[in-house]
Amino acid sequence: MLTLYDAPRCPYCARTRIVLAEKSVPYETVTVDLTRRPAWLLEHNPPNGRVPVLEEDGWVLPESAVIDEYLDERFPEPPLLPADPGERAAARLIVFRFDDLGKPYYALRREEPGAEERLAAALARLDVLLGATPFLTGRAFGLADVAYVPWLLRLRHLMGVSLREYPAVVRWLETCCERPSVAAEVETVASLAA
Repeated sequence: MLTLYDAPRCPYCARTRIVLAEKSVPYETVTVDLTRRPAWLLEHNPPNGRVPVLEEDGWVLPESAVIDEYLDERFPEPPLLPADPGERAAARLIVFRFDDLGKPYYALRREEPGAEERLAAALARLDVLLGATPFLTGRAFGLADVAYVPWLLRLRHLMGVSLREYPAVVRWLETCCERPSVAAEVETVASLAA
C-alpha cells in the first residue's frame, strides 16, 4: 500500500492527491503539521522536510512533479501525459516552468511589493496559452494541468484573487473542476477557508 505524507493546505500535495484520484490508486495518508515538521520528515526528504512524500515498503520518493510522473508511469491508465513525444515534451516544459506562476503566487502571499503586478503578468501569459489549447497538457487533462490547478483554486478561494480578467483561465479552471479529482480538491480548499 502506498503512503502519502500530506498536508491539506499544501498545493504541492494537492497535485499528488489529484493524480492518485485520477488513477483510482488506493493509498494511506499521514497528515503532516507544517508548522511543526516532524524530524522523521527530514529523513524522508532532506534537507528541508517538504511534503508530499510517497512511500511504499520503505522506498521513499519526494517532490510532487517527480511523484506524479512516477505514478503516471506505474499506473498507466488513464494516461496523464500525451502519447506523442512532442506533446509530452511540451507538457513537461509547462510543468518545468511552473515557477513563472508559483513565484508571484508566493510573493503575493508574503505581501511583497510588486507581487500583484507579477501575478497579473503570469496569469495573462497563462490565459494566452490556454486561449490556444483546451488544457495545459494539450488536447486532454493531464499532468501539466495538475501542476497548476491547486494554485488557481487557492488564489480564487483563499486569497480572493479575481480571475475574471483571464477568460481562458476561468474556462479551463471550470472545466477542470468538473473532474471528480479536482472537485475533491475544491472541497479541501473550502475546508481550509472555514
